[in-house]
Amino acid sequence: MDKRSITQHISQQFNEELEEILNRVMAMGGLVEQQLNDALTALVEGDTDRGERVVTSDYKINAIEVELDEACTQVLARRQPAASDLRLVLAVIKTITDLERIGDEAERIGRMALHLLEADRQQSPMDEIEALGEHIKHMLRGALDAFARMDAEQAARVAQEDITADAQYDSIMRHLMKYMEEHPKSISPVMDVMWSARSLERIGDRARNICEYVVYFVRGKDVRHTSFEQMAAEATGDRR
Repeated sequence: MDKRSITQHISQQFNEELEEILNRVMAMGGLVEQQLNDALTALVEGDTDRGERVVTSDYKINAIEVELDEACTQVLARRQPAASDLRLVLAVIKTITDLERIGDEAERIGRMALHLLEADRQQSPMDEIEALGEHIKHMLRGALDAFARMDAEQAARVAQEDITADAQYDSIMRHLMKYMEEHPKSISPVMDVMWSARSLERIGDRARNICEYVVYFVRGKDVRHTSFEQMAAEATGDRR
């Protein structure tokens, strides 16, 4: 076997390793999406079975993160990737960290849901919370889809949806703060609802982070801590 054929063989094996890692990231993303869906249903509808499922299933996401982190470490050590391959591995490492933290937030929502009584739900703006939750689910799905296709322009569009999520969250907070002022005895259960809404808002932030990693991989530009307009310009290559 000559040097050229050896190089082609190694390159093919490396590509297969990267593809396997990406497939596992998407599988992790699917599990996280299910956790979020179950947590939201448990919170809004009082579905204790789903709440328990979320709380007892978080270990699966944690285990996948550990496995993927080790796989990426092995790739860095053995392959010493450069340029776009290195950016891809770094984007994966950052993405699985955010997915694991989304799983943690979903578990937190599940735990809060188990504490709430039906009367607590009736006193809370569950319609608004459900609307926020559906928006966050849409953001996460869009971010994962952009990651799967490494579509920087879609990633930029999804990231901008965080503006709407923040506005929805602020509206919920104002509603709950006013309710607690008028009903001091309700503070404990309402705080559970507030923390659940906060977890949803944080999941939106994590979805935005994943979008930023996609732009980083595709364009080679770190768009963290930049405006949405700057991110969109980098994603499209229009930086005038």
